[in-house]
Amino acid sequence: MARIYNNWERLVRAALRSSGPGHERVPSGIAGAVPPSLGKTTNIDAILQAADAIQAEDPNVSRILCEQAYTMAQNLDPKSDGRGVLQFKTGLMSVIKQKLAQKDGGPIDRSRDIEHLWDFYQRYKRRHRVDDIQRQEQRWRESGTFGADFGDYVEMKNTIATVRALVEVMEALSKDADPNGVGRLITEELRKVKRTDATLSGELTAYNIVPLEAPSLTNAIGGFPEVRGAISTLRYTEQFPRLPADFEISRQRDADMFDLLECVFGFQKDNVRNQRENVVLTIANAQSRLGIPVEAVPKIDENAINEVFLKVLDNYIKWCRYLRIRLAWNSLAAIDRDRKVFLVSLYFLIWGEAANVRFLPECICYIFHHMAKELDAILDHGEALLAASCRTESGSVSFLQQIISPIYDTLAAEAARNNNGKAAHSAWRNYDDFNEYFWSPACFELKWPMRRDSPFLLKPKKRKRTGKSTFVEHRTFFHLYRSFHRLWIFLALMFQALAIIAFNGRINLDTLKTVLSIGPTFVIMNFIESFLDVVLMFGAYTTARGMAVSRLVIRFFWFGLSSVAVTYIYLKVLQERNDRNSDSFYFRIYVLVLGVYAALRIVLALLLKFPGCHKISEMSDQSFFQFFKWIYQERYFVGRGLYEKMSDYCRYVLFWLMIFICKFTFTYFLQIKPLVEPTKIIVDLPSLQYSWHDLVSKNNNNALTVACLWAPVVGIYLMDFYIWYTLLSAIIGGVIGARARLGEIRSIGMVHKRFESFPEAFAKNLVSQNRRLPFNSQSSQDSQDLNKMYAAIFSPFWNEIIKSLREEDFISNREMDLLCIPSNTGSLGLVQWPLFLLSSKILLAIDLALDCKDTQADLWDRIRRDEYMAYAVQEVYCSIEKILYSLVDGEGRLWVERIYREINNSIMEGSLLVTLILKKLPQVLQKLSALTGLLIRNETDVLAKGAAKSVFGLYEVVTDDLLSSDLREQLDTWSLLAKARNEGRLFSRIKWPNDPETKELVKRLHLLVTVKDSAANIPKNLEARRRLEFFTNSLFMDMPLAKPVSEMVPFCVFTPYYSETVLYSSSELRVENEDGISILFYLQKIFPDEWDNFLERIGRGESTGDAELQENSSDSLELRFWVSYRGQTLARTVRGMMYYRKALMLQSFMERRPFGVGNYPQNDVFTSQGYELSRESRAQADLKFTYVVSCQIYGQQKQRKAPEAADISLLLQRNEALRVAYIHEESGAIEGKTTKEFYSKLVKADIHGKDQEIYSIKLPGDPKLGEGKPENQNHAIVFTRGEAVQTIDMNQDNYLEEAMKMRNLLEEFRRKHGIRHPTILGVREHVFTGSVSSLAWFMSNQETSFVTLAQRVLAYPLKVRMHYGHPDVFDRIFHTTRGGISKSSRVINISEDIFGGFNSTLRQGNITHHEYIQVGKGRDVGLNQIALFEGKVAGGNGEQVLSRDVYRLGKLFDFFRMFSFFYTTVGFYVCTMMTVLVVYIFLYGRAYLAFSGIDRAIAKQAKLSGNTALDAVLNAQFLVQIGIFTAVPMIMGFILELGLLKEG
Repeated sequence: MARIYNNWERLVRAALRSSGPGHERVPSGIAGAVPPSLGKTTNIDAILQAADAIQAEDPNVSRILCEQAYTMAQNLDPKSDGRGVLQFKTGLMSVIKQKLAQKDGGPIDRSRDIEHLWDFYQRYKRRHRVDDIQRQEQRWRESGTFGADFGDYVEMKNTIATVRALVEVMEALSKDADPNGVGRLITEELRKVKRTDATLSGELTAYNIVPLEAPSLTNAIGGFPEVRGAISTLRYTEQFPRLPADFEISRQRDADMFDLLECVFGFQKDNVRNQRENVVLTIANAQSRLGIPVEAVPKIDENAINEVFLKVLDNYIKWCRYLRIRLAWNSLAAIDRDRKVFLVSLYFLIWGEAANVRFLPECICYIFHHMAKELDAILDHGEALLAASCRTESGSVSFLQQIISPIYDTLAAEAARNNNGKAAHSAWRNYDDFNEYFWSPACFELKWPMRRDSPFLLKPKKRKRTGKSTFVEHRTFFHLYRSFHRLWIFLALMFQALAIIAFNGRINLDTLKTVLSIGPTFVIMNFIESFLDVVLMFGAYTTARGMAVSRLVIRFFWFGLSSVAVTYIYLKVLQERNDRNSDSFYFRIYVLVLGVYAALRIVLALLLKFPGCHKISEMSDQSFFQFFKWIYQERYFVGRGLYEKMSDYCRYVLFWLMIFICKFTFTYFLQIKPLVEPTKIIVDLPSLQYSWHDLVSKNNNNALTVACLWAPVVGIYLMDFYIWYTLLSAIIGGVIGARARLGEIRSIGMVHKRFESFPEAFAKNLVSQNRRLPFNSQSSQDSQDLNKMYAAIFSPFWNEIIKSLREEDFISNREMDLLCIPSNTGSLGLVQWPLFLLSSKILLAIDLALDCKDTQADLWDRIRRDEYMAYAVQEVYCSIEKILYSLVDGEGRLWVERIYREINNSIMEGSLLVTLILKKLPQVLQKLSALTGLLIRNETDVLAKGAAKSVFGLYEVVTDDLLSSDLREQLDTWSLLAKARNEGRLFSRIKWPNDPETKELVKRLHLLVTVKDSAANIPKNLEARRRLEFFTNSLFMDMPLAKPVSEMVPFCVFTPYYSETVLYSSSELRVENEDGISILFYLQKIFPDEWDNFLERIGRGESTGDAELQENSSDSLELRFWVSYRGQTLARTVRGMMYYRKALMLQSFMERRPFGVGNYPQNDVFTSQGYELSRESRAQADLKFTYVVSCQIYGQQKQRKAPEAADISLLLQRNEALRVAYIHEESGAIEGKTTKEFYSKLVKADIHGKDQEIYSIKLPGDPKLGEGKPENQNHAIVFTRGEAVQTIDMNQDNYLEEAMKMRNLLEEFRRKHGIRHPTILGVREHVFTGSVSSLAWFMSNQETSFVTLAQRVLAYPLKVRMHYGHPDVFDRIFHTTRGGISKSSRVINISEDIFGGFNSTLRQGNITHHEYIQVGKGRDVGLNQIALFEGKVAGGNGEQVLSRDVYRLGKLFDFFRMFSFFYTTVGFYVCTMMTVLVVYIFLYGRAYLAFSGIDRAIAKQAKLSGNTALDAVLNAQFLVQIGIFTAVPMIMGFILELGLLKEG
């Protein structure tokens, strides 16, 4: 019967595990199956976890806990209405019934349950020393130091979780206990627990980074002085309004400012918790840059508060100044620090709960403006009054319901009109339209509280447009002309002028008068632009600002009248030219009009676009000047101040002047001029014989024939700007890259040759100032000691890099041993280099010695030609002395000292070849290798005797064979030594090397004298080589110096994920395609060395089959990860990004920042051992780095038990710092109608490996109103931390060695690049999918060219680099207060990433590019995938042409920067299209000439007249082939980074 019960329990547990959420890796037992509806509001799951943990220890108590869990479930959902509740309760009851029977079948006395529980609780507390944990926690809180090892972390948290569950069950059952017996004991215990509940709550209360709700013993962040100071800054004081008595505050913390904001405005609790941590970390990190507080009670510096205040509210301040309204405060000096913190906190709370309204940054400014005034009034009262703007009908307050929801409802109603992206953009208002409503003082008509009947909140009606704001995205190619009319006008005028000069043949007054025909052309083309402004504004006239409409009308009439007037006067000029008796009256008027107009345009252009004059235009308040300035350039809230530093301006002007000279010289001499004479001849040719009836050319000067000749030339003229840009950018990019020292180390041979210089370069660039050593030592001895110090600093970092390569299976164990560098912290007075530099060098040196017939100096010169051979000889010589000296004592030690003294004297005298018989060195080497071969093994009596004999043998061969006869006689007559030898005491026993330093020295010496193979090809793997080459090369590139980890810029990595592959399943690895090839088989063939390294790492032989790996669950999981790390999976991305945390932990550990102290002592111990277990290092890394993956549909995946959910959960378990944000959807019913509520949730893995919900913020509705990816980013961005955020796609990778340079990169935010600090840092990419196929190889090379050379030139000197997605690093606060890191309006923002760059530039941001650090990137590898990707990008570019961002940049950039912007964004696709069209035009023109017979007729006329120009013009197809030059940047990139000939 017992066996039946056991089987039934196993079956029920399996059923419970399968019926649960399905995503967790549930521990063995009944826990982990609690339905969400029960687990959300109770601790049932924690109680069942505790029951499972103590099952083996006391099954009876486990049964008691299960019964209490069942009771709680029954009370919460008696009818089992919730999803999965009935199945859960049924299964749990079955388990309880089985537990009610004892092993002997007797019943259990349930009346004594409470006593059993009490007794077990007492035993459990004693066994696990719970009281000691509490006392230890108290000591930590008082002293600020830790005493426990981090290795006890998980056990401690499990213990606390179990204790808390026992306490909760005891409290529930104690009501029925004897009040005079165990009940009284339990009551006293509960009273005691509540007094000391800080530890229990702190360890189990869900928190993100800083445990603010309750102190935590296992998290060291709360003990950092800057964090403690930031928390105290928020503390509630008596001068603040009194909170209502019924307002609940966690008893584990003190009241703070956020409690008041929550109380009076009705912010959600989890939003408050989220932003409380955000503000604490922001203030703490700002303080750490100014200095770590050293007071006993840390206090935040006023400058830190001001820095945070001004940066967070910078956009609000600019908005108020733009609208010329008064700020919510009088002046910065007039508000105290508490008010500043209040305002910062209020802004973050508004932003954190704004949902989709976050895409409307000026709307948030409007909300903040009014709520800040309300807050100011509330703070002046003694009582905390509820804000009127957030008060609901029930009398409570709700910011979401009263402020955000009305705006969201209007946004959603407009988004519904886009018909899933199929409707015209002009038919509905997008995010930008709503936001631009707040760019006018008219926005204050919305009032506060907001009027629900305001035009802003007006919902669209059927078949009636609500009206756009200031721009309408009509789908037409005319946007190209409208946005870049200056470019097209310039091209037209230049072509016209060059053609006129070419046809006239010489420059004279008549030619000048003809050239001046560009005047009418100019004004007419401007009139066309103003006409397009009027037409394309249709759809916004009813809602646009009156000033904007007035400007359009004025410009339209101005250019219309100008066109008529200028054209009329020029026609009069032409009449005068034909009249020889004319006095040129109209010509003088025409020149005067053009001169005045040109002067006015030039002056306005200089004042508005020229950097040196820009401030003058801003300072001028003259209405006359302001009017012309307004006509010339429309004023927007964005786009102001788009000017650069004068030196930067001159650089990109010079760049384009060089292109202009090349382009127009080419156009004139090779395009226009060669066609002039043939054109004249063809026009004047007598009647040509046509093969068909032609109505256009025949009897009309052969017009169609001329058009066929000129059309390709005009087409090439319009598109060859891009080719000239490509050529010059390739040259400039190559020069800049060479100056930046890119490609200096391009082979593993160069790594070997220059390895000696790496430690110093690493110490100077990648080691913080507080750990850096002096660099001005003079003497050779000081220099040698300094080099050893450099090597000691470098070694732990280098070795961790090599270990990461081994963990990634790029190198084998042997290669790892050869590549690792010794610690260089021992007493050996030499720098010890990695063995791959020194292997076989000793044997080669001995060969040189055997062949030596010259002097000692000549021999040493030969050895020193290979510097690493010299290092090897010196190290072996010194190591032998140190090892022998440690092995022997007495007479043996005296012999060692005597031998080395004699040899050293010989070296100093230059008589080494006389003292030693070098031909005997092989025998010495043989004895030495035999000795070290024994010493590297563990000590035994047999080995000890063998080692003693080996030492004696070494003594004999040295004395009898190696030494010269004179020295041998001296030693033979040495009485002390002779006596010991005769008595058998000499080397009779040795001291076995047991200390780590000597053991490492022996092992290294053994390898030095025994390894015969050259390590010139180490490592063999090409990817390992590439990574080491790039990393070592980057050490010599210009980068900011590293700050200590505590002072670095904090950052977050942010990855959006939808439903892509997380981790390949075991079945997916073996599924064969139509060719019979599985993923695993394919990877084994293209990565054979990595497969062998993988088998070696998991302890399997090379012949291990796939089936054998499946038998072991651990090996099977490792296999899945091995395959996934070679694909474009989320697992690969997460592993790569978590290297940031590992690097920060290592760097923090090496800096040895004492806990709670700001100074950094110069510690001479350079070791990384134990850095991953250091509490302080982990806490410091978590303070500076967070990683959030926004898995939008993770909640849905969990509900349907999708494998992706289980894999994401597995990643959470393996990466404790990983956070996953997702949208949770709850369905309900109100008055018979189905309703849906949406929540933005953040989870992490708890101590049991289950998802632990940290925050749950209710949203006003479905967050997906626009494009999916930016909406996914937007809902989760509130969970990011730090001052920077790196956007990473889910098909990217990272490397430990690159992660070590991240703090250097982040320092770029503190550098000025031009006149501004950067707001986006561009990072180069390495495309890792190039090895898959030849097509993928070409795609990766093309992409590499763009992300390196092309973006290098875009950033400098052109200053038009935008955001192209992937690894760019954003200034988080700058962008989150200005609409986010991307735009999300449906279809128009389909290329959402680049709009983040547009927005940053328009809002006076600065985008730079840096190539000393790289991130991996996967690309499409199949033809269909590549075609779809290119189609998506091209389609997105087509939408960009319609957008207001491109329009404003095209209008507001200065002339030369506008050229850069055009040809590097939409112009690229326009020129690509023109390239194709030109080929068609050329071919159709040739076909016309051939089929009409004109080709033959012209050739005949040319032959008869001897005119070669006619014949040449018919063979001008070479012009069509100039597109080949677009491949020059890729070729230049190869030359720069790989060299003309790739070295091995």
